[in-house]
Amino acid sequence: MSAIVWYLDRGAALVAYPALYLAVLTGILYNTESFGVLHEAARRVHIEVSVFAMIVTLLHAGLGVFDAWFVVTGQVPAPAYSVPYFLGGVTVGVGALLLLVVSVLGFTDAKRFQRPWGPRVVHSFAYAGFAFGTIHAAAIGTDLIGLLRPVLGPSVAFLVYVLLLRMLVLSEVTPVASTGQ
Repeated sequence: MSAIVWYLDRGAALVAYPALYLAVLTGILYNTESFGVLHEAARRVHIEVSVFAMIVTLLHAGLGVFDAWFVVTGQVPAPAYSVPYFLGGVTVGVGALLLLVVSVLGFTDAKRFQRPWGPRVVHSFAYAGFAFGTIHAAAIGTDLIGLLRPVLGPSVAFLVYVLLLRMLVLSEVTPVASTGQ
């Protein structure tokens, strides 16, 4: 039973992370018209990708509770690292989940939030949730160690680059024109 839970949990995690990545990427492009065709594509798929990502993430979280229980109670061998380290990684994952759920609430139940914590600000918690999810994956995703440097790092760096580019575009930074005087 525990092996089945582990495989299902790991499978859900391996689907959830790329789905969350696409949700964040399309979310960055969603409200930025100057990205042209990428903006239009993001407008078409962001909500659907995000819903799928949250469903798979919730599946991973539910299965992860059982998997963590099996590890903590000694019903399965401990991972290649200590149980306290494992529990720390699980805690980071729970933090990621909470941030993602709150960010979804910022979108689905906008009336719940008022300034300065308006729905857009709350929905931006998804970035922090994704960051925590990345730390969670890198910390206790035992089969991700080989992917950490060549894939995970550059892909997250690309997201940060696109986010910074969006911030630059939205800030409407323009050079100061000379008055000719």
